[in-house]
Amino acid sequence: MLNVFTLANGRLFQEEIESLEELARFKPIWVDLEDPTLEERRWVKQHFGLSIPEDAMDEDIEESARFFEEDNGELHVRSDFLIDDDEDPRAVRVAFILNEHNDTLKSRGVLFSIHDEDVPVFRLLRMRARRMPGLIEDAKDVLLMLFDADAEYCADTLEDIYDEIETVSKKVLDSNASDNLLSEALSAIARHEDMSGRIRRNVMDTRRAVSFMMRSRMLSVEQFEDARQILRDLDSLDSHTAFLFDKINFLMDATVGFININQNKIIKIFSVASVSLLPPTLVASSYGMNFDFMPELKWHYGYPLALALMVLSAVLPMLYFRKRGWLR
Repeated sequence: MLNVFTLANGRLFQEEIESLEELARFKPIWVDLEDPTLEERRWVKQHFGLSIPEDAMDEDIEESARFFEEDNGELHVRSDFLIDDDEDPRAVRVAFILNEHNDTLKSRGVLFSIHDEDVPVFRLLRMRARRMPGLIEDAKDVLLMLFDADAEYCADTLEDIYDEIETVSKKVLDSNASDNLLSEALSAIARHEDMSGRIRRNVMDTRRAVSFMMRSRMLSVEQFEDARQILRDLDSLDSHTAFLFDKINFLMDATVGFININQNKIIKIFSVASVSLLPPTLVASSYGMNFDFMPELKWHYGYPLALALMVLSAVLPMLYFRKRGWLR
């Protein structure tokens, strides 16, 4: 899918391109390629003179090669963007190519973004740019605002984790929590821990990308200040992720501890039962020995006495256990 974004009256407008002739009618500041076909890549090369690298969206690219500037002035940035999906949370690799010397729009340049699937941050920026005139003035603003929206998206995701952790905490700390409930809570805690780790990694990646843009000396004074504000926002997220990790670790330990307590209660029941049944077993074994004088045969009250001893030997330990509070 090939989308171009143009500026009109300070607003960002989106157009979906289906042919090379249609692409030639626009002068965009942002060209977004979502899972592009070979034909769409060819359109971009013919119209803009840009060859998209084959490894643009590779996941195994070296970290040192994710941010660089070509000799012709093209700026290449590869950054990860978070997708908060309940079933499959993941990060999507996006390749950015900023060409400020494009002949199609010399004054503002063109930003090219290539990715395999739709990114929520992109939708957030499109909605914000339509509603807020003057938010974006050139291609560099688009890239900066994408990173700013990414920081806001991470903050919103952290707030959701806060709310969900609060719900899980009430379930875990409930005195009547069953093993099934604790198992569900343990699974939810593991998911939140995974998402918190992804957020922290995404924040680190965005911080590196913004720092690279600041070091490249390509930003204006206003854009440089916007980049510094984005870095401050990212720094503020570190304390929240650290607190969430501590909270999650506490709930994880508490959940595992409560599960162990419930399991120990079951083991205690078997232990008490085995100990209380040991004396009756001893009495029955003694009466079952093959002696010359057998009370149950030689004595009229042999069987009643054996049964009474067995019952008494079982009841007395239970009374003792109850007095010590071991049956609670």
